[in-house]
Amino acid sequence: MKRREFIALLGGAAMWPVPARAQQVAKLPTIGFLGGATPSLWSAWVSAFLQRLRELGWVEGRNVAIEYRWAEGRNERYTEIATEFVRLKVDLIVTAGASVVAAKQATSVIPIVFAVAADPLGTGLVASLARPGGNITGLSNQAADLAAKRLELLREVVPGLRRVAIMANVDYPAVVLEMREVETAAGTLGLDSVGIEIRRGEDIAPVFGALKERTDALYVCADPLVVTHQVRINAFALAAKLPTMHSLREHIETGGLISYGPNFPDLFRRTADYVDKILRGTKPADLPVEQPTKFDLVINLTTAKALGLTFPPMLLARADEVIE
Repeated sequence: MKRREFIALLGGAAMWPVPARAQQVAKLPTIGFLGGATPSLWSAWVSAFLQRLRELGWVEGRNVAIEYRWAEGRNERYTEIATEFVRLKVDLIVTAGASVVAAKQATSVIPIVFAVAADPLGTGLVASLARPGGNITGLSNQAADLAAKRLELLREVVPGLRRVAIMANVDYPAVVLEMREVETAAGTLGLDSVGIEIRRGEDIAPVFGALKERTDALYVCADPLVVTHQVRINAFALAAKLPTMHSLREHIETGGLISYGPNFPDLFRRTADYVDKILRGTKPADLPVEQPTKFDLVINLTTAKALGLTFPPMLLARADEVIE
């Protein structure tokens, strides 16, 4: 190439429009983050995820991009968001709970990591826990497995406990599974149970009208709908003088009585390890589904006082956190 032509070429490059020049920069690997509730309700979980990513060398905006989308507890949003991520050609999808199924249905190619899934094997998310197969892997929260333990704890707290109501979003298959486990565990413990089915936020208020006359306590099965409306559920339960059992410590911070379950910030932190491995080339099919290793027992003494309940000293001593 002649010197004059070469100089002209350089000058022409300087005149490229900004978008054209931007296309020359390598695209950052992009994570599509599908949150089932709202940013404020998931803030502690997202913070744990991002902190671990940074420890592993991934800094948002520097060498990885994250597209956040929030379903706000509305089931119909899961498919919309998952489809959008496929259209955006994200490199990986991170999600949890009810939205995992929608993500799997949307793509069999883009890797999917679930931070939380109830019985991923039983619900067909993976072929096996050791060898998930396909494009999806992550962490189980063992929701159904802990049903009996939660009822035993509730019986320690509520004198003369005879009948338990079970609130569940029956549009979420994993929650239906947990509801059945609670019913089975209740029968084994000599307790009666009654199922309270909800599907939308509008269903919550009406169910509390008759609950006081029918039950001694309320077991709340967690899903994004319940997480989104946790403050209302706890307020209605307190007004009805109903002790509540939850799986998430966050529900105790908003007025629930007692919770026992996996530590969700820890699950989201461990999710970052999956993301790191996949972004560096490991296939989801080769990453085993892992179980929770940290479980929290959280008690709200302010709520107990309002309900006229006293926690046994031994149970208080076992608690990981006591809110006063």
